[in-house]
Amino acid sequence: MGVTRPGAGIVERLELPTPVPGPGELVVRVSACGVCRTDLHLVDGDLTPPKLPVVPGHEIVGRVTAIGPGVTGHEIGARVGVPWLGGTCGACAYCTSGQENLCRDARFTGCHRDGGYAEYASADARFAFPLPDAYDDVHAAPLLCAGLIGYRAYRMAGRGRRLGIYGFGAAAHILAQVAGHEGREVHAFVRPGDAAAARFARELGAVWAGGSDEVPPDLLDAAILFAPVGALVPAALAHVRPGGVVVCAGIHMTDIPSFPYRLLWEERVVRSVANLTRDDARAFLALAAGGRIHTETRVYALDAANDALDDLRAGRLTGAAVLVPRGAPSREDDAATAIT
Repeated sequence: MGVTRPGAGIVERLELPTPVPGPGELVVRVSACGVCRTDLHLVDGDLTPPKLPVVPGHEIVGRVTAIGPGVTGHEIGARVGVPWLGGTCGACAYCTSGQENLCRDARFTGCHRDGGYAEYASADARFAFPLPDAYDDVHAAPLLCAGLIGYRAYRMAGRGRRLGIYGFGAAAHILAQVAGHEGREVHAFVRPGDAAAARFARELGAVWAGGSDEVPPDLLDAAILFAPVGALVPAALAHVRPGGVVVCAGIHMTDIPSFPYRLLWEERVVRSVANLTRDDARAFLALAAGGRIHTETRVYALDAANDALDDLRAGRLTGAAVLVPRGAPSREDDAATAIT
């Protein structure tokens, strides 16, 4: 399935050739692909795709079916995960200083490279990872973005005990469990009036859950914003202690309104998160390997990708939506959903 008309709000069925791996690449047969809010931003036109049509999807779980020249460390039939960061130059100042997530020549899965809303996908072999055996394909998919980029945001929030999370979706439900295992107190901020989301947060260990327009019972050491709502930045600043951190974890956000300097004063920090690194992936997947993180999923057939996007857009999901291709490919030209 793919994007052909940015801003149309839908993906359309396309017939694309099965990928052939080039040097340094591998091809996977997709068994599951998570649906991320970044996909929604591409479909809705908040982000401009660098190519059209483009097949979204960057939480790919699949089996290696073909390996290109020069690839080492992968075998036919092995299960791998393919995340958002799909390739870097490897030579710039960012890449050589542990900041490959900021590489100016980075390529992103489901954006520059066709992604996992398909039956097959190609990937740069350097950016494909073995997955923990503790998870089946569907439950592993959300680890690859909700988990990975969420974990990067979590580490940027520092080591404070009280953590606020705004937008209790796929990433938040994973991080709430990580924080709980580490002895932190999670305060969950959900859409005002969303009692189901507040209940879900409390089930996952949140010590407090309320609307994003509510005041938590205690000042927070840090807050992470997954909701793409700029107005939540000053709201979060108002609820973190002096020296606290507000982390903006999304790739897109509505404009941040003006706010009084006193909310930023006393060395409060606002910072963004951009993409992920392979070190982030290795660290988080090693953490997840213990099987202590449960991923809440709702499965959709690949052809129902627009239903999954609609449910995400409307806030009808708890946890993560995951697309699963149905049946084996019947011919050389295999179905994909793309933005055109």
